[in-house]
Amino acid sequence: MTENLNALKSELETLVNAANDLTALDSARVTALGKKGKITELLKGLGALDPDTRRAQGAALNVVRDDIASLIETREAELKRADLDRRLATETVDISLSARPDVRGKIHPISQAMEDITSIFASMGFTVAEGPDIEDDFHNFTALNFPPGHPAREMHDTFYLPDDPSEAGEARKKLLRTHTSTVQIRHMMQHKPPVKIICYGRVYRSDYDMTHTPMFHQVEGLVIDKATHMGHLKGCLNDFCRAFFEIDDLPTRFRPSYFPFTEPSAEMDVGCSWEGGTLKIGAGKSWLEILGSGMVHPNVIKNCGLDPNEYQGFAFGAGLDRLAMLKYGIPDLRNMFEGDVRWINHFGFEAQDRPNRANQR
Repeated sequence: MTENLNALKSELETLVNAANDLTALDSARVTALGKKGKITELLKGLGALDPDTRRAQGAALNVVRDDIASLIETREAELKRADLDRRLATETVDISLSARPDVRGKIHPISQAMEDITSIFASMGFTVAEGPDIEDDFHNFTALNFPPGHPAREMHDTFYLPDDPSEAGEARKKLLRTHTSTVQIRHMMQHKPPVKIICYGRVYRSDYDMTHTPMFHQVEGLVIDKATHMGHLKGCLNDFCRAFFEIDDLPTRFRPSYFPFTEPSAEMDVGCSWEGGTLKIGAGKSWLEILGSGMVHPNVIKNCGLDPNEYQGFAFGAGLDRLAMLKYGIPDLRNMFEGDVRWINHFGFEAQDRPNRANQR
């Protein structure tokens, strides 16, 4: 029996030492110590022996089993170490490579313009009002004195949504707001004068070219009290434009115009020049329309539940994207919404370096 064990041990040691990778070593382990391994089979046969013989052979088999298990463990460590040495020799890291660039986002020009405009009007005592992007026919058109056949109500100008069956009348007809004037209507219906607000946000119209996109941003202002007049409107807008474009002597003028929701109505122009084919805001021989304005129409005041014989006020509105284009020299409106990282890196503002009037006062 002893000679047979010695021969088995020698055979298994040879098998373990011959394993040149972990897969071969695992196969040797199964051959020696697996459920049907050679040592395991011998241990199973001990039950048929008499007690004295079983005790002697069992002790001898346990010694062989422990020796083979120890040898397998040692061989496994050797193979793992050899594999690591091989990988270290073939897998190198070039520590001379440059680090990954520190890429930072930038503030979008529209966001910067919003902040600048808010700061300017906040210094005049205005507060910011907000409203929903999805509106109904009443708040978007009827309350603002748009007649039933007005072109703005047509589907080729306005994005209409399916009717809301839970609503009745004009509230049933849903659409994407075409202007932020809807916020003015909601605010007047919910707040008692005096009112002094600005509102800005996304608006939607079916249009797309170099200076128009289906979605763009507007900023509007509204003042309602008992004594406001056209002189207040002109003074407010003159101060705003000169502060926004940072030109103290910016020439301005007001031209008669027409809007359904204001009477009288006026468009505001600022002075500019086209020297060298480049637009420059400021003193010059040309004028550039910048926004629309006027005294709030009595019908609008009445539609909001106020008495037009007691209250009056002024309103104004401008394309926020266009204001940003003019101030920051952006040539094409469509680029603002294309998500091009190169564009935002050129026209965007660093979070810590962007101009902030609140910090300059």
